[in-house]
Amino acid sequence: MNMNRIMNKKIGIIILVILIVLYFVIHIMKPKSPAFPLPKVVVQQPQWKMVTEYVIQTGTLVAYNSVDLVARVEGYLDSVEFVDGTFVKKGTELFVIQPEPYMEQLKAAQAEVDVQKALYAYAKSEYGRQQRMYKQNATSLDNVEKWLAKTQETSAEIAKATANEQVAAINYGYTHIQAPFDGRIGRHLVDPGNLVGNGVATDLATIQQINPIYAYFNLNELDLIKLRIQASARGFKPSDLNRISAYLKLQNETTFKHAGRMDFVNTGLNASTGTLEFRAIFNNDDFTLLPGLFVQVRIPVMQPEKKLTLPDTAILYDQVGAYVLVVDANDIVQLKRIEIGSVDDVGVRAITKGLDEKDRVIVSGLQFATPHNKVELT
Repeated sequence: MNMNRIMNKKIGIIILVILIVLYFVIHIMKPKSPAFPLPKVVVQQPQWKMVTEYVIQTGTLVAYNSVDLVARVEGYLDSVEFVDGTFVKKGTELFVIQPEPYMEQLKAAQAEVDVQKALYAYAKSEYGRQQRMYKQNATSLDNVEKWLAKTQETSAEIAKATANEQVAAINYGYTHIQAPFDGRIGRHLVDPGNLVGNGVATDLATIQQINPIYAYFNLNELDLIKLRIQASARGFKPSDLNRISAYLKLQNETTFKHAGRMDFVNTGLNASTGTLEFRAIFNNDDFTLLPGLFVQVRIPVMQPEKKLTLPDTAILYDQVGAYVLVVDANDIVQLKRIEIGSVDDVGVRAITKGLDEKDRVIVSGLQFATPHNKVELT
């Protein structure tokens, strides 16, 4: 029994030693976790600047003038006098449609005018002679009235023949199709040798005037109200629409470098979209603006005002709206909801509500900043 007690005592001591060693290994010798460095961010306080409020909408470029050139007389297409896709001047001959038959018709009509003028001259002369003879009792009143009627008849025939001559001249003019304005012409749709104008007006080509050029776009009801209020404040009348500036940029441009003016506003809102159609006109001397391109159109809706601004890259968005991350006095990140205005060409955004000029807004390192966590300022 004593031996068992001694053995149990020894086993207990061994177990106790093992437990002490394990505790020491786990709690005393456990290496400490390394401390992670705080995220580094750059902050900036909002700056006061003079800012113009704009509305920006997507628009479509449309040619100032566009004409489908058609064959208005029947005949074989003699020639195409232009290179497809080139710029042509007003009055440049573009197509020739078998002019010979129409020239002969014009000559015949001119000859008929000459015939009727000769007949009129004879009738007028004879009428005068009959009047003189009647005074001498050498002819009857019936003859006098007959030649008066003949004079009136031939005068009417002259008018008829002259009208036919003008129609023939017009038809002959249709055989030489000219550019109605300076513009760019597309490809020809009919090759020489084909019969055109055979009962229908055959399409030959399309020419477009693209300098100046139109941009069509739509404004929603809220933006429309802003624009009307600003126009009223500046004393503009409906007839002063062209005094409102408009600016445009292409999809690959970073600034609104194309300046123009408003040109047209539709009569009422589209009931299905709640928008109103506008049109602006832009100079296009270098022909960089082409019909059909999608563009961004910017319209100022108020006079420049002093507002707080931030780099546009510092503003974040979620389903609720726009917000920024600010650093408080304890260097803890906080989320602040804001209302934003327009952005200028250098990427500075106006802040209309939600910020104070003393706020320290994170402008760099946003990907490392998390609300309610501490950061290090650099």
